[in-house]
Amino acid sequence: QVQLQESGPGLVKPSQTLSLTCTVSGGSVTINSYPWTWIRQPPGKGLEWIGYIRSGGSAYYTPSLQSRTSISRDTSRNQFTLQLNSVTPEDTAVYYCFSPMTGTWGQGTQVTVSS
Repeated sequence: QVQLQESGPGLVKPSQTLSLTCTVSGGSVTINSYPWTWIRQPPGKGLEWIGYIRSGGSAYYTPSLQSRTSISRDTSRNQFTLQLNSVTPEDTAVYYCFSPMTGTWGQGTQVTVSS
């Protein structure tokens, strides 16, 4: 059974880089061809798909965030990581990692962008 757990700082200053890690258990980021996914939900808004990385290492991003986003993986730790550069208060949200192949969500982590 796949389980996901997000980790990272809850407060990031404007213009800095947001970095979150999702630790995978019960599955592997290198096999199964799963699209290991990041999604966020800003306050008072709906879910926004950020992007994913496949087991082969290829990554895909939503066009509106593509220029600021990078998703990578650490195969030795069975983790995948989100980096979002040049953040603004509009990037404040609950960030989730998600495995669509199994329907598994992480518990979510609140990230606030504020000086």
